Amino acid sequence: MDAFIIDAASTTRDGLLSGAYLYPLLGIYFSVANLSILRSIAPLVLRILLTALGITAALFFFTYLPHVAFCAILGPFAFAAAATMVLGEAYALTTFVCKVFFLDQAQEQLFNAVFRQKGVPLAYIPKGRRRGILQGAFKSVSKPLHRFSREGILRYVVSLPLNLLPVVGTVLFLLYNGAKTGPTFHTRYFHARDMTPSAREAFVQRRQGAYMAFGASALALGTFVPVVGPVFTLTSTVGAALWACDLEKERAKEAARVVTVNAEVPGPLASPIPEIGD
Repeated sequence: MDAFIIDAASTTRDGLLSGAYLYPLLGIYFSVANLSILRSIAPLVLRILLTALGITAALFFFTYLPHVAFCAILGPFAFAAAATMVLGEAYALTTFVCKVFFLDQAQEQLFNAVFRQKGVPLAYIPKGRRRGILQGAFKSVSKPLHRFSREGILRYVVSLPLNLLPVVGTVLFLLYNGAKTGPTFHTRYFHARDMTPSAREAFVQRRQGAYMAFGASALALGTFVPVVGPVFTLTSTVGAALWACDLEKERAKEAARVVTVNAEVPGPLASPIPEIGD
């Protein structure tokens, strides 16, 4: 137990020091400063907003008072805790519906738009497009079944009651889910670099705290801002792409440094150029 607490504290500290939690906010700023990026997916944004509004209104109308009654049994602040739980449920349901029908397409476009604007020589190309039209069409039919894992839904819903604990519970809820969802924002980055599963796992493990901080920040924006929260999923995607651009710049600098050192050092003592998973 002590080892778990020490490891959790270390990961949290690394996340705070990494500054990765700022990227979802930078994504908002970048999107506002470059409206052409969001304008290109305006119809999808409108559909997301209408979906979120309908789901949030329906859940509050039908389930808010039962949630208040349940929360009143467990402790004080029943109205606030119930609102937090309903918002969390609305976010989960909205995210599921949007992912199944149109969110992935918008996120793909955003990643590529940011890569182009920042001058990063990467592009995310869905595997279905690489394999041809027929295979791509088949994948577009089967893909919705895999976009929102049962494990992710279960983890999110089971951890929602943590919000019954004022402040502390909400922080734990965000950190717990953020640690799991943070790396998913870089799925397109991993694909663009053709990382193997083992390379992805090693890459994420070295940046575990940073991904937890990013995921917690993105989840806070998406969950606790009524109706427009799912739109923040898109701006957080922009933030993830900005982070990927910074990671690429760091990797390029490190590769250039190694090349310079190798040019100055005899062959047997030369350092290896960083691998793709670094």
